[in-house]
This record gives sequence, structure tokens and C-alpha cells, in this order.
Amino acid sequence: MRPYFPFLLAVVLLVLPLSVSAQQVAPDFTLPTLPDNGEINLSAFKGRVVYLDFWATWCPPCRKSFPWMDEMQAQYGDDGLTIVAISIDRNRQLAERFTQQMKPGFIIAHDAKGSVAKSYKVSAMPTSYLIDREGNIVSTHLGFRKSDEAKLERRIEDLLDQ
Repeated sequence: MRPYFPFLLAVVLLVLPLSVSAQQVAPDFTLPTLPDNGEINLSAFKGRVVYLDFWATWCPPCRKSFPWMDEMQAQYGDDGLTIVAISIDRNRQLAERFTQQMKPGFIIAHDAKGSVAKSYKVSAMPTSYLIDREGNIVSTHLGFRKSDEAKLERRIEDLLDQ
């Protein structure tokens, strides 16, 4: 087994940096928006940093993230940040009522069939993706806690500075 060790080490060292630095292109989508029933297309935001958040009305941490996302959109929108929050609620009225109560200052879209969430491999609520100006996913965050806010904001600032 010993003669194979240097070969395996060389393979690991050659492959590892590629997998660490490789970025995934964010899957494009078109979804209806709430409450106006317009449409949103992710590719329309190329050149901007996008914070893409998947949420549902039944998710307590999702509710807690809305004020923070409002704050981030207000603070960094002019610098190139766009926040898009996608409801995966099957019942559109639930999502509409929630957005009427919260009055978010960012884009709300509706993925009733869950097809966009599936293309992003969403496995927890909420799940957020930070997408760079070129349309690449640079980080994924599961859940939302008050203690996450500073770290997420730093990631947004770093991307906006690039």
C-alpha cells in the first residue's frame, strides 16, 4: 500500500483546490411575484449581488429573517444588493397575507410547485444563497438566528466590494 501513498497524495492536492474554489452557477428561474402577480427572472440581476432566500409562512426562523433582510436591502440596495425571497408555500394566499403584514422592502416571489427550490436543492427552512455579480453561488446558509446576522452581512459587504 505504501507505493500508492505519494500518488494518492498528489491526486488529492491537485483535485482539492479545484473543488474548494469551484463555484456553481446559480440556476436561473422565472417566478410570479407577490402581491402584484408580475414576474421575476434571476438573470435580470446579473451585475448585482443577490441574496436569495427560500422561506415559508410556517417557519418561525423565516419570520425572524424578514426584518434583517429589510435592513440589508435598505442599507446596501444602492450599492448593488438585491434581496429576493421565494415563498415555497403551496397556498399563495398564505404568502400574500404574510407579506401584507410584514410589508417587506425587497422582492417576494412564489414557488408553489417547489421546482425552483428543488433546483437549488433546498433542504431546510430558511435556506439562503449569496450570488455574486457574475451569477455564481458563493455561499449557502441554512436556518436563521440573530447570531448569524453579522457574519451574513460581512459576506454581503465582501461581495459588494469586489
